[in-house]
Amino acid sequence: MITGQTVAVFGAYGHTGRFVVTELRDRGFTPLLLGRDAEKLQALAASHQGLEHRVASVDDPASLDAALKDADAVINCAGPFASTGGPVIEAALRAGIPYLDVAAEIEANLDTFTHYADRASDAGVAVVPAMAFFGGLGDLLVTTAMGDWTTADEAHVAYGLSSWHPTAGTLASGTVSRDRRDGRRVRYTGGRLEYYLDESDLPALNWDFPAGPRTVLGGFTMADVVTVPSHLSIPEVRTYMTTDAARDLATADAPPTAVDERGRSAQTFTVDVVVRSGDTRRRVVASGQDIYAVSAPLVVEALHRVLDGRCRTTGVASAGAIFDAPDFLRALSAYVTVEQLPESAA
Repeated sequence: MITGQTVAVFGAYGHTGRFVVTELRDRGFTPLLLGRDAEKLQALAASHQGLEHRVASVDDPASLDAALKDADAVINCAGPFASTGGPVIEAALRAGIPYLDVAAEIEANLDTFTHYADRASDAGVAVVPAMAFFGGLGDLLVTTAMGDWTTADEAHVAYGLSSWHPTAGTLASGTVSRDRRDGRRVRYTGGRLEYYLDESDLPALNWDFPAGPRTVLGGFTMADVVTVPSHLSIPEVRTYMTTDAARDLATADAPPTAVDERGRSAQTFTVDVVVRSGDTRRRVVASGQDIYAVSAPLVVEALHRVLDGRCRTTGVASAGAIFDAPDFLRALSAYVTVEQLPESAA
């Protein structure tokens, strides 16, 4: 276990940020609490026996530079990432330290790959976006399902959530993404990300999850359409969401409520991944509890591997590109149950 290394957490007092701070402490790191609200930082620091905290704002580069002084890495948990991602990445590059975030925003993740790939590679700094439930876990599962395949015809990622009570950060990020799309939808098809206008409802489909069939929305596009094609040759990447969870997200009447000593909600999830090459399908399924809570071990495991050199590259890279995906998933066994099903005919 790594001990003593200081990891800055920007947005530490947010819902996911709090899970990340706890996970870092449990694994022997020293969290450095960052954010723009001094009062919230002080309260969080007090609840963690006086952890160091520093006020910083994405509108003030000097404050970010001062906040990252002597940090070994930074994890960005503050959405909307369209606003925070660029400034915190810039500060990490100036400091020469790894950057990871938990962004689920498609456009923000695309910005990271588009604008920072060359600079991060030239600096020899790891920048890992979407290292969370959406974008990161799906990418690890697709990469694992691919196995020895170098290409595939299609990848499907079906999200079976029992419910979805979004955080304030999720809602704010969703608003920014919708504004950037200007009423358009997005999909990954024909080997490229495509924005398109369609006023019809998303199609309701039947998906046969291992626990039984459920209705999902086709075309409910998530960050996997950025992370998966960033390193895998798959021209069609499609994501789906259970209709009940999509309805919860749309109504958004309450944030997640803790039901156990770890602060997790009662929400459960299944992520069912299918990749097809010709007439053959490969399938990997993951399940667990609380999509926000599970983002903490995902991003902290990634941080651990970056800091101790268990990564395949530097620069901007998704989870499946920078890490040994099957080994990474095995390391999460306390949080996520993963099953690789037998290969089958398409």
